[in-house]
This record gives sequence, structure tokens and C-alpha cells, in this order.
Amino acid sequence: MTTLDVTHVRAQYPAFDHPETSRWAYFENAGGSYVPRQVSERLHRFFTEYKVQPSGYSYMQQQAAQAMDAGYAAVAAMIDADPEEITLGPSTTINLYVLAQALRPRLSAGDEIIVTNQDHEANIGCWRRLEEFGAVLREWRIDPETGELDANDLKALVNNRTRILCFNLCSNIVGSMNDVATICDIARAAGAITIADGVSYAPHHFPDVHALGPDFIVFSTYKTFATHLGVLWGKPEQLSALTPQGHFFNADKPHYRLNPAGPLHAEIGALAGLCQYIQDLHRHHFPERSGEPLRTRTETMFDLFSAHETNLANRILDFARERRDLRIVGRDRAEPRGRAGTIALVPGKQTPDRLARSLAECRVAVGAGHFYAVRCLKALGISPESGVLRISLVHYNSAHDVHQLLTALDEVLQ
Repeated sequence: MTTLDVTHVRAQYPAFDHPETSRWAYFENAGGSYVPRQVSERLHRFFTEYKVQPSGYSYMQQQAAQAMDAGYAAVAAMIDADPEEITLGPSTTINLYVLAQALRPRLSAGDEIIVTNQDHEANIGCWRRLEEFGAVLREWRIDPETGELDANDLKALVNNRTRILCFNLCSNIVGSMNDVATICDIARAAGAITIADGVSYAPHHFPDVHALGPDFIVFSTYKTFATHLGVLWGKPEQLSALTPQGHFFNADKPHYRLNPAGPLHAEIGALAGLCQYIQDLHRHHFPERSGEPLRTRTETMFDLFSAHETNLANRILDFARERRDLRIVGRDRAEPRGRAGTIALVPGKQTPDRLARSLAECRVAVGAGHFYAVRCLKALGISPESGVLRISLVHYNSAHDVHQLLTALDEVLQ
């Protein structure tokens, strides 16, 4: 059975060749990932050769437009979509805010929107603001012990006034991957639109948008090894029914109608490098399968990534489970399609911030805080002011990284 060649993977990342960053074990990937050379080289080329207004008559403008077209096409192919179905905005937070405004005219006073208290605030706050226009917000709440969402609780919330259901594919605190098919079936039976935040899911399983089932899916490319952008995908029939949010004369342009700020040229142009990165890794691991569709190769590589991450995550969870001074948030075992390698811990004797600072002195980078999931932490009985210590893995993390982390944790927890 093929396993991930982590040495080859890390050779694609300039950060691991840098004299300082190469000495660090980096576990704040859920906040933003490193970028492989395939992406950074394209970004450098755009800025140094054709950082001009795209789509004019000059060579430089044509090169810029071609690079951007390649970026849209690459992302679309990787998620099994058409390029005209995606908007590439400055961030997922902005994309969700714009989407909420685009859906607002379809709502009448008394129409209901369901949000969870498990989500990042980006997929809660923008919908709660629609209460100002007469929408009624209902909250699908997690189990305060497990942090999980129960589909039976959702069934009790849905009714004939439910218009929109917002949820996440994977929690950025609990780490659980939700039962998307069941959630969408419940919403669809009520005629509700489903909007899924995939930011914490995409680094581990790049979404197949049609197979997953929601009407809209969002995620961030700067957390999936590329430039700082947010992807908004929607089903064609849902996109066509939205009220455009860009300039009136761009209402019929797919990449502009939901992007008031306009596209970020260089960042989009570099996205084709993410596609090239996945293709290069697939060629290295499966040279005999180079003719497969890009979506198939993407899924194959992310399955390898996930298996590798799961093995490393369980070493960390095993360590934490054996200690009385650490509380694991969520499940204490990682599974490729059940629990991601995003591990939130509550230390018993130190604050998460102090512990993160101590680990940094050992050249181990982790996160500390509430990570914009304030409502989730409150529901779990955790103070958002102190928050959690978050250790987040991706595929380029190595067994040596985990050893460095666990050795440092053992030392600083004394």
C-alpha cells in the first residue's frame, strides 16, 4: 500500500530549506499553511513579469489574463466544478458576508435561518445580522460534553419557514467532520438552502462539491497551501438566483457578480501552482496513473495526506490522553473521515497562551486563543478569554515534528 513520501513532500517547500524556519516544528497550519514552490514561483513571476491590468492588448496584459484564467480553471478542476461556478474573493469571511447580502432579498419577515454554535464566527455573524431585516435565527447547538452536532436536534429545528441552513464540514475546534449527507437531506426535505463552511475541512480533504451535496461551499486557499484567497462555489441554479453584489455592469460576469472588490490578480494567477503541486506529488507516488482526471488525482493525494495526518494526530492524542493536566476537546482518536488532525487542548495548570509561548522557546509553533469559535467554546464550558491550545497538522508535518512537539510539551508541562 502506498504511503506518503514526506521527505519528497517537504522538498517542495522553501520554508523547510530556510536556515531558521527549517528548525521549527510548525503546528499552526489551521491558521495558515506554508506554500510550495509551485505556487510561490508563479506568484513571483506574476509580480515581476506582468503585474499589470489584465486583458488588454499588450503581451504583459495577455499573460496576466492567461495566468488568472489558469488559476480559476485549476481550482474548478480540483473541486470538480466549472470555473464559472466559483468566486475567488479576498477571504472566506468576506465571501460569506457577500453571500448573505446576495440572499437577503429572497427572505421575507419571519423566514428562518439555522446556524450552529460549532462554527467559526464567519459562518454565524453574517447570518445573524439578517435579523435586522426580519429573519428569525435558530441555533443548532452542540452537545456540551462532546462538542458534536446531533442530526436529531436539527430535525426538531427545521420547519416550513426554514429557508437557509449554515453549518461547517469540519469544526476548527472540535475537529469533527460532520455528516454532510444527512444534514443536506434534512434541509432539502424542507426546501432550505444549505451553506457549508469548508475552511477546516479542505486542508485534509479537498472538497468534491457535487459529491458532498450543499448548495454553497466555501473554503480558504491560504489554508490549503496557496495564496490568500477565499473560494465560494455554488450550484448554478442557486448562483443565478442571487442578487449581484458587484458593479451593475458586471452583473452577468460570473467572477465579478459576487465580488464587490474585484479579483486579486496575482493571487489568483498563482493558484495554478497548487494544481501543479498536486500533479507533481501524484506523479511521484503513482507514476503509472498520470492519465487520470485531475479530480481523481486530487482525491487520491488527499487520501494519502489524511492517512499520514491521522497517524501523527493519534500519537499526539495518545500523549494527551495519558496526562491528567490536559483535556482533549472532542474525540480522543483521529480518523481519516471522522476527526481531523486539528487538536484543541485545555491545559490544567497553565493558560494556553503561556504554554504556547513556552513551546515557541523550543521552536514549536502552536496556536492559542478562541480562533473565532467563541460560541463553541462557551458551549463547551471553556472561557473564550483564555481559549484553547490548538495543534493543527497537515500532510507536510513529519514524525520528527511530532517528536519535537511531544518532547517540548513533556518539558514545559512539568
